[in-house]
Amino acid sequence: MGTYIVRRLLQMIPVVIGATFLIFFLVYAVPGEPWEGRCGERECSDAYIAKFKQDYHLDEPLLVQYGLYLARLVRGDLGVNFYGNAVSTELLTRYPTSIKLALIALTVTVVIGISAGVLAGVRKGSFLDSLVIVSTLVVISIPVFVIGSMAQFGVLKLNLNNVIPVTASEGTLQQLILPGFVLGSLSVAYAARLTRTNLVENLRADFVRTAKAKGLTPARVMGVHALRNSLIPVITFLGYDFGGLMGGAIVTERIFNINGVGGFIFRSINQLDGVSVVGAVSVLVLIYLVVNLVVDVMYGVLDPRISHD
Repeated sequence: MGTYIVRRLLQMIPVVIGATFLIFFLVYAVPGEPWEGRCGERECSDAYIAKFKQDYHLDEPLLVQYGLYLARLVRGDLGVNFYGNAVSTELLTRYPTSIKLALIALTVTVVIGISAGVLAGVRKGSFLDSLVIVSTLVVISIPVFVIGSMAQFGVLKLNLNNVIPVTASEGTLQQLILPGFVLGSLSVAYAARLTRTNLVENLRADFVRTAKAKGLTPARVMGVHALRNSLIPVITFLGYDFGGLMGGAIVTERIFNINGVGGFIFRSINQLDGVSVVGAVSVLVLIYLVVNLVVDVMYGVLDPRISHD
């Protein structure tokens, strides 16, 4: 296992280099001048533009700019954005909120999504199964911003906003409950359908029939044999989904006025702040890679037949 983890960590190096270069190229190839609008209503002077380019190495070739950025990234320095603030500091102030939001959404997905999928799979063809299929299809069909707006309207209509706040500007746990449910709603639907499909398939498999023939209890057949194998693709989905949630859902954060990473990236794109965009997205790349590694390691826990040697 240790050798496998080291090998995967080494494989991350070219992935990080390739991904960050692609991000860097796409961000700095966007038309527009980042100094526009920084001098008020009048145009910026040539001296200001020259100083701005020099400070952020915008007068250098793109490959040179990327080389300088990569050298800073190796040292853990994400750079200073166009407003003179360290990108790492900006992210550190916002990531706690995004992490809490992602954990709430993931918890909702695991508890509701997997439970609904198991119940539907065990009772295939029943009313409960049909209810899960139809309800998840409805959730998948509705855009997130509509679900968020409907959730806010429902809370206000029932006069529950004192208990369940409809905005989360301060990022407290109570304020993040509603946006967490909204953010996790789509994942709940996918997790439920994925769990149901795999469970139904595994319940017809030979190894399950063999376990029943040996006289094992239904609970052991379901929990140890059928469910563990059914959860492997679900764990894969949850791992990648959590990586996306950590990036901060831009739409959800804007609906609920959350000061998270998603809103920070959105504002940075609008302001042509390439340093902030590249730094924030580079951190997301690292998060995806680490989560991917954790998911692969968990395969062996769920199914001992899967070897990493």
